[in-house]
This record gives sequence, C-alpha cells and structure tokens, in this order.
Amino acid sequence: MILKSFSEFKFYQSFRIPVEKADELRFLIERSDESGKYSYIEDANLVDISVTGLGFSSYERVSVGTEMNISLQFKKLHLDLTGRVVRAFSPSISDAEIIYGVELDEDQKIAKFLEHYVLSFTAERARNCLTDSALREKYTKSSDGFEMFSLLLTLFNDMTYFGDRDGFIDNMVEEVARVLNAQRASVFLINPETNQLEALSAMGVKKDELKFDYRSGIAGTVFTTGVALNIDTRTDRSRFNGRFDKHFGFKTKSIICYPINNFEDKIIGVIEVLNKRNQDRFTVEDEKTMKVLALVFSSVFHTYNPISDSSQIRKFSTPFDRPYVFIGKDSHTSELRKAILKVKDLDDPVLIAGEHGVGKSLYARILHYEGKRGLHPYDILECGAWSEEKIDSFLFDSSSDKCKLKNCQFGTLVLKEVSKLSYATQLELLKCLAQKELPNGGGPVNVKILATTSEDLGALVEDGVFNKELYELLSQAYIKVEPLRKRINDIEALVEHFLRLECRNQGFLLKAIAPEAMEVLKQYDWPGNMQELKICMGRLVLYNPKKHTISKKELESVVTPMFDIDAKRRMFGEVDFVSDFKIPLKDRVALVEREMIFAEIKRHHGNKSQTAKAMGISREALRKKLQLSSSILENLNKESNVVSIQKQSVEKEDKKKAA
Repeated sequence: MILKSFSEFKFYQSFRIPVEKADELRFLIERSDESGKYSYIEDANLVDISVTGLGFSSYERVSVGTEMNISLQFKKLHLDLTGRVVRAFSPSISDAEIIYGVELDEDQKIAKFLEHYVLSFTAERARNCLTDSALREKYTKSSDGFEMFSLLLTLFNDMTYFGDRDGFIDNMVEEVARVLNAQRASVFLINPETNQLEALSAMGVKKDELKFDYRSGIAGTVFTTGVALNIDTRTDRSRFNGRFDKHFGFKTKSIICYPINNFEDKIIGVIEVLNKRNQDRFTVEDEKTMKVLALVFSSVFHTYNPISDSSQIRKFSTPFDRPYVFIGKDSHTSELRKAILKVKDLDDPVLIAGEHGVGKSLYARILHYEGKRGLHPYDILECGAWSEEKIDSFLFDSSSDKCKLKNCQFGTLVLKEVSKLSYATQLELLKCLAQKELPNGGGPVNVKILATTSEDLGALVEDGVFNKELYELLSQAYIKVEPLRKRINDIEALVEHFLRLECRNQGFLLKAIAPEAMEVLKQYDWPGNMQELKICMGRLVLYNPKKHTISKKELESVVTPMFDIDAKRRMFGEVDFVSDFKIPLKDRVALVEREMIFAEIKRHHGNKSQTAKAMGISREALRKKLQLSSSILENLNKESNVVSIQKQSVEKEDKKKAA
C-alpha cells in the first residue's frame, strides 16, 4: 500500500510543463460523486501537464481521492484518460481558487501525446521550461509546501492500514503548526452523542481534556456558522472566553479557525491554530493556507457522518421532529432564517413583531438556542398576564428568587407582548437596561432582551402609550414575521409537519392530505396563523381516526368545523359571505368595502358626494364600487338559494326512500 505514496512522490517530482492559452490545448474533466455518476467541472482550466499527471484550477470543492475522466485534444490528437485527485493547494491567482493535482493511470498514452505537444514549442519556451525545472528549490513558495503536505496526506491514508492512524494525525497537526509558524494547533470533530466538539489531536495538551459544547468559544462559533475566523484575542474578545487558558496555564493571543466538512458538505468539525509567532495575528496568506488545510482535513474525514437520535447538531432551517424549528419554503421564511445568523449573537435587544400565532415566541427561542447565549438561562415574561406590581417584582426585585433579570444572567429574557407594560414599568425598564444594573444596587444586568409584539409599537409611541426611548432601544434589531396568509408557500410544509406531530401524539399512523384538500388549506386565510393551523391538524386527526387520507369533504364539515370561523367573523365583522374562504378574495374585499361605504353614507346622512370626498375617491368611483359589490352579493345569494333548494330536494327524496 505504501507504493501509492511513492507514486504520488514521483508525480510531485516530475517535470511539469506549464500550459498556455495560446497553445489551444482543449481540456475537459469530469468528477465522480458517491453514487459513481460523473459531472463536468465547468470552470476547470488546465495549468500544467506531465507524464504522470496534470494540474487544473477550479473554484469547486473537490476531495482528494475523487475519480476523474479527462479528455485532451491538441490539433488532430485526441486522448481520453482516467485518474484521481492526489493533492490540492492554493495558488496566487485568487483566494477562492484551488489548484488540484490529478494522477493519471496510463503513462504511455500521455507520453506520446506530450511528445507532439512539446515539439510545437519554440526553442526559447522549451529552454525556459528546462531552466525553471532545474533551478527550482524546495519550499520556495507556499504552494510548493502544500504539495509536500498532500504527500503526507497520502502517506496517512496508507498508514491507516497499519493501525497508527492517531499517531499520524498528530504528526499532521504538528506540520500544520510548522507551516503556519504557530505555537499550537488542534483538530476537533463533533461527537453527536454528547453534542460536544472533542479534540482528535492537540499539541501540548491532553486531548481527552479538550472538549466543550458545540456552541462555545471561537471553535463553536465557526462550527455553528460555517464562517472562518481570524482574530486577535486582545482586541476582539466578543467570542473568546479564555476558559482553557486558565485550565492549561496558556496565553492565547491570536486564533485562526476553519470548518471541516464531510462528503455531504456538512460541517463535522474545525481546525484551530493558535498564536502566530512574532506577530499579533495571522496574515492574509495564512488565511489562504488555512483554506487549503481545511480542504485537506476534509478529505481525511470525508466519510465521517455523525448521526444520533440525541444529537442537537441540526440546522434550525431543517424540519426535523424537534421542538425548535422554523419551517417553510416561502421567500420570506428563508429571509427569516438568514436573519437568525445576523442577530443570534448580538448582545443588543431584538424586537420581533407580527400578528398573534405567527411564531414570534418560537423565533425568539431559536435565537437564544442557536446563539452564543444558548448555554445559559432562558425565560419568558408574559407582560399582559400579570398586574403591574407583579411585573415589577419579576423584573426588578433582586431580593426575590423569581427576579428574571437576575436569574437570566448571561442568558436571554423574552418580554412577550411588551406593549402591555405600564408606562411606569417602561421607564424603569429603560433605566435598568441603559445602566445595565438592577435598581437599588441589586447587581449587574447582562441579559439579552427579546421583545415580541402583535401591536404597532410605533403607533403606540405616537399616541403616547409607549415610551419612545424604550422603543428605540428595543428595536435596534427589528424582525417582522408576516402572517400565514402572506406565506402561502409555507402552508404545505407546515401542514405535513403538524400532521406528523399530531398523528404521533394521538397514536395513529401517519396520515396524508389529498391534493384537493391541500388546495383548500392554501386558499384559507388563517386569521389565527400557525397556531390555528396546528389546531386544525389536531382536529383532522381526532375526527378521522380510521382514514389514511384526508379528503376535501372532511374540511367542509359544518357540524364539526376544522377552521375557526368565529375568528374570521371577529376580524371581518358580521358581513355576509366574507368568512367563506371558498369565495374569491377580490369578491370578499368588495363586500367589506360595501359595508364601509354604507357606514360612511350613514355618517354623512345619506350625502354620497360628502361620503366620496371623506373616503378620498370620486363620486363616480363610489357609485361603481357599490354597483360591483351589489352585483357580487346578488349572485352569491342566488347561488346560495340554488344550493339550499337542491339540498331540500335531496332531503325530500331521502324521506321518500325511507318511507
């Protein structure tokens, strides 16, 4: 097996010919995936070629060991070859581009091809190629060092067959520290059973002692976000807690950390390097180096796929059966998930606005558990459920065991329906948050405030009901969650999610929704939003225990309604047909306008000209709106009468048959 390493070493040492665009050497390359299927790498460019292999550049991520199909054409010569990626290193072209080395399987074919290719060179170009090859020294460039590092990777793959895997990884980690001129380096992989990042290899410390929650510290931030970090701990202490410095008696000055991915492009760990020698922080060149190192280690652990029922390591955007997910495919929902990454680690307050039932409390909980405060306390204060005295006690009484601002230190407190706070409490809360201290010397306040509201706080400020300064403080970060009727594309995913939960809770096998029934659910307005949808799914399962597929008929029951019709009446009033979701929305809007116009006409004592002026429309527009709405109402009444007559006829026939 060790011959594989020597084969790559021969490839590394071979005389490689730089390829120029003017040569018109055509090049196509296909990569294989896990299922054995091949796909073209569209942006691949041939860099150099030799009798043992070739180099190409691409912005795509390609793992070491990937099988390749290569097609070469020079003038009338055409050659099809196979090979595999044996190295990856960073060029000087750009930060994102990577050069890959491919070892070819058939030396004789490529040798004949190269003979014709080189004969086309001018004498000066051939002389320059020979000179560069003869005078090149080892490690003259960082990319040369990485080519040697790829040899170590292949040697590691060979040595795993001899059982010394851990020892060789330690050697690789030491090589990383040497290449980056750093004091220490560590590689962490996620343990899905404990939800911890555990050191697979660490220089200078016992790796068994180096484990922590996957959200903690710099490594946890990189693991959860997938964003690499390069920081100076003395000037940027936002995420660095120094916990292991105290434990091991070590002083960390600079950190560079990159994520490690597996073959499914899931983040499975991180590589972290500490303390750049003779410098305050790692350089831009070091960042390029780390990018390639992360790719190398991703190749080493490409088969590692952590799976566990107890694992919390699941993105909040994925609809798994767990308590805190924000499900949906609508563009607005996608933006909400992106916003989580932006605000989850902020220490400033966040205001979450939206109608009742849209998921504000769920969103707040996700912000806490996905953020850096997720390891600390989380609590909710129902601002509209308690008296003013009780609210003040919950917030400011540091002598009480129920003081939420004291109990949530370093964690998160949710002020649910913050508009319900009295004005006096608002002023006290503003003072407390501004000074970051509880009243009467009750102690410091280090709590992230998440405030939710279903009312327009801006309008309440204008009315003098809500304090302007507190509003400005709470809304430094502002999230607006749209109602479900504006997120139609979310309904199908939410229906499937809640239906699955209800079937499990009520002890039934998973039921399905018929396509025509799903269309009915999408057309409904959902005034109660996601909360109403969840209740509706519970009723569907409860009322249909023996049905495996829920049809449209089950949704249209009058005696056991699935929808909260009363909620729609509370929203729209007692207007005929407005609460009937089967009627087109534009017709229902016209009926609501009709009621509003009649109310205005009544207020202006029957004067339609004054009514039109007060409503900001012309008298002719007023006339047309009344004419249209009257026509709609007349047609709906006719249809209703026809249905009623048909129903009576059916009932008479049934009675005759029964007699």
